[in-house]
Amino acid sequence: MEFPTLDEANVKGRIVILRVDINSPINKTGEISDDTRIRECAPTINELVHKGARIVLLAHQGRPGDADFTTLEKHAARLSHVLGMRVEYIDDILGPSARSAIKTMRPCEILLLENIRFCAEEGLSKGDLADTHIVRKLAALADIYVNDAFGAIHRSSPSLVGFGHVLPTFAGRLMERELRGLSKALSPERPCVYVLGGAKVDDSLAITENVLSKNLADQVLTGGLVGQTFLAASGLNLGDTNLHVLRSILDKTVGYEQLLTKAKGLLAKYGGKIKIPLDVVVDDNGRAVEVQLEQLPVDRMMSDIGSKTIAEYSRIIEGAKTIVANGPLGRFENANFAKGSLEVLKAMALSPAFTIVGGGHIVAAANAAGVTSKIKHVSTGGGACISFLSGEKLPVVEMLMHAKRGALT
Repeated sequence: MEFPTLDEANVKGRIVILRVDINSPINKTGEISDDTRIRECAPTINELVHKGARIVLLAHQGRPGDADFTTLEKHAARLSHVLGMRVEYIDDILGPSARSAIKTMRPCEILLLENIRFCAEEGLSKGDLADTHIVRKLAALADIYVNDAFGAIHRSSPSLVGFGHVLPTFAGRLMERELRGLSKALSPERPCVYVLGGAKVDDSLAITENVLSKNLADQVLTGGLVGQTFLAASGLNLGDTNLHVLRSILDKTVGYEQLLTKAKGLLAKYGGKIKIPLDVVVDDNGRAVEVQLEQLPVDRMMSDIGSKTIAEYSRIIEGAKTIVANGPLGRFENANFAKGSLEVLKAMALSPAFTIVGGGHIVAAANAAGVTSKIKHVSTGGGACISFLSGEKLPVVEMLMHAKRGALT
């Protein structure tokens, strides 16, 4: 995968439009409750400041109609704190205030324009996105475009892909690190093992199909609702309580019957490579109780993988040379049902293999297990990571690989 990076760009004194993804959780009082994404974009901003660029930040927060669809004023304050330098918030995007502020910038100054999704045009995903007002008006004021919004690589909008057609374009350092790290999973050292859990069953089935059909993985280990779906697909009766939960969640996406049929097809085609839980842990009024498969059905909620499964998965991980994990293997947010996720992550941390974890919940589990620093690549994007590993064509990646390249070196 070849794309232009900041190593190729001379940004000194130039106006750089930097698209970042600082879309953050907002609590009930309107405060930013987790600033991980804000901190992750800091290296690119710091480098541009060090090199004397004039930096115009474009970002979004939430979606129109959602509770977290709000201004970026508090993001500017938090980013100022993270960077240790002033980030000026501009309550404007394309109007006179924004244009005047951009024109009068000095080297090393940073502006954060208002939530780009306040512009209706940002909702466009088709057509000539370079011909939108967003791109035409802002590109006329800038010299260079840098995209560091890895968490949005699976989206197509003017601020994400439109500038690549009209300005010399480069990947930011977070984007570069993510694409290079995740690319190692597309040409992995073998054996390659995927660990797939969580509640996004449709995404995990897509990853399973992609990595096995393209011979990118040797085994797929499953847990969480993904594992339960494969258990049901194998013909086991999980019990009314578990089937109700599984059906209600899967029906919110593609649909229970369709996903169950897909899981059955994957087991029929790749059965030996897809590992399903050997035992499970159920929630018995808050207590963790192990249940063997031959004891199914049970009418208590399945909440984790059992000790036999942990031992088997750890053994497989020990012999792997590339390991990719996406999604927890149980209800890890409850300490009584976190053992499966934490023990598998600890096994990954002990392995000399190239290890990748991606998605907010599994990263949180890695933090809880105290192993984040021992994982070789921790991805910041949940949906973006899944889309990448699923083999989808990603609008921002396609843009970077075909972007306008200038002689700004």
